[in-house]
Amino acid sequence: MIAKISNGKETAGLIRYLFDTKKAKDHTDPHLVASWDGFAPDPGRSEDADATRRLLVADLDLHVKQARRLGRAPEKHVWHCSIRAAETDRHLSDDEWADIARRVVAATGIAPDGDQDGCRWVAVRHAPDHIHIAATKVRADLRTARHWNDYLTADRELAAIEQEYGLLQVVRGDRTAAKRPTRAEQEKARRAGQDKTALERLRATVRTAVAAASSMEEFVHLLRHIDDILVEIVRFPSGDIRGYKVALADDAGGPIWYSGSKLAPDLSFPKIQERLANIEPQPADQPGRRKPNPWHQATAATERIPHHLDQGDDEAGQAHLAVFGEALDALPLLAPQHLRPQLREAASAFERATRSRIRAEHHHARALRGAVRAMLREPAPKDGAALAMFLDAAILVVIAAARWHQLRHHDQQVGAAQETLLHLQAAYEQAAAAPLAALAQHRPPQQAVDRHIREIRRAVPDHVEQVIEDPAFDALTAALAEAEAAGHDPEQLLQQAADQRALDDARRPARVLAWRVERLSARPTPSAQVRAAQAHSPAWADGAAQRPNPPAREAAAARAPQPPPPQARRR
Repeated sequence: MIAKISNGKETAGLIRYLFDTKKAKDHTDPHLVASWDGFAPDPGRSEDADATRRLLVADLDLHVKQARRLGRAPEKHVWHCSIRAAETDRHLSDDEWADIARRVVAATGIAPDGDQDGCRWVAVRHAPDHIHIAATKVRADLRTARHWNDYLTADRELAAIEQEYGLLQVVRGDRTAAKRPTRAEQEKARRAGQDKTALERLRATVRTAVAAASSMEEFVHLLRHIDDILVEIVRFPSGDIRGYKVALADDAGGPIWYSGSKLAPDLSFPKIQERLANIEPQPADQPGRRKPNPWHQATAATERIPHHLDQGDDEAGQAHLAVFGEALDALPLLAPQHLRPQLREAASAFERATRSRIRAEHHHARALRGAVRAMLREPAPKDGAALAMFLDAAILVVIAAARWHQLRHHDQQVGAAQETLLHLQAAYEQAAAAPLAALAQHRPPQQAVDRHIREIRRAVPDHVEQVIEDPAFDALTAALAEAEAAGHDPEQLLQQAADQRALDDARRPARVLAWRVERLSARPTPSAQVRAAQAHSPAWADGAAQRPNPPAREAAAARAPQPPPPQARRR
């Protein structure tokens, strides 16, 4: 059920509309189903409807006129609430609608239960699927009704009614969503040939600038250098930045300015300042030391988000979802042209899932925020594997985010995550096809494949059949062969890949393992000292006892044709 509440100045005009059957064609049988005392005159069941309607208006306005003589009547003294059932709901009886009306006026403070001085009200039903409640806001003691937050209280009561009556349970928000464009803004965008309103375009632009900036100074600099965007910086008398406003330069009829908080709750200047203050600095270049791959760092940080969401720390979980949203905002800047529409839609949808009533503690998500900024400062790999690897991890995050929000009854956020998943999966299928096919071309000989199957069986025993039947299995075996040729232990890499995150959420676990093995094998191979330490480790010795004889395996690998190293294949 959905309630819509408004306030007005004229009781007679509202009553006239509710009982009209000529202009409003859906008013088939207007009649009262309930009233403040159960004895209000009903124009819908009277032979002289006009006279009865005037009598009803006089009864409703009685306390308003008394308060007006004392100068205490509010200017907008009419309270109007329409309540509509879903199309799939059964038709409720008049008695059921009467009960719903009484509960709503009691919950909102118009006529609290047991209050003899409550406001006067009537509930009119003129169509099968909805009712209108008309009330005057002056109580019998001539005080104005206390009905603050009436929409929220009515919505909470309707949620309980839906459950008790077995009706469709409407998805409800928590007042953290960004402002929706008005109908006038939508019509203006349509006339200008735009599929998005100025508000939506500005919101997306500012979110992208936040995702790319490392400081407030850089954020302001980026905004000022974006084409077709006007920026105004608001300052305190001391000269410090107080806030910002943005507008479209090409807006028909002149620019309309929006502050950050009007764009979205998390785009206010203080909120952006808080997020940008929590960025993990990237390590400086050191001679003789290989620079970390920011794509691999971002993917690793992304893969850890589902684990963080499972820890029960809501503030930390909310922070990780917020920074993941920033990563999605940045992806269209890094992706090939044909993937950008799906990625933009994914970022736009997930924007709703990044906010809730839970306050984020942003210091928990410093690593991913820093890695995203580093990604933007380096050219994206041309083979597409890094992007596919990140998208594979992102899909698992969105699944975990939907589950996290569902457990906390964040209905709108759950829907946003589910919509995001569709766009990310579509983008991933396009992004992963070429790099997976290129990797699968280097499938090792069957003898090596059989050995890798035994390693997979030991590393992920619960998913081995699903991994082997996955179309990406050849790519996984090729990745394992490349890692082994580079000096890594394939079984150890598989175990590390499986330990990073359970494969229960993965539709195609071989793909997940292939990308993780690729990323882990990009790290330097263990030194002789590390391997010696592992050999003397009881845990490593127990695992080695279950594996084939390493010298025999190395000899077999040496006899088998070796795939070219990753660098040569990519060239």
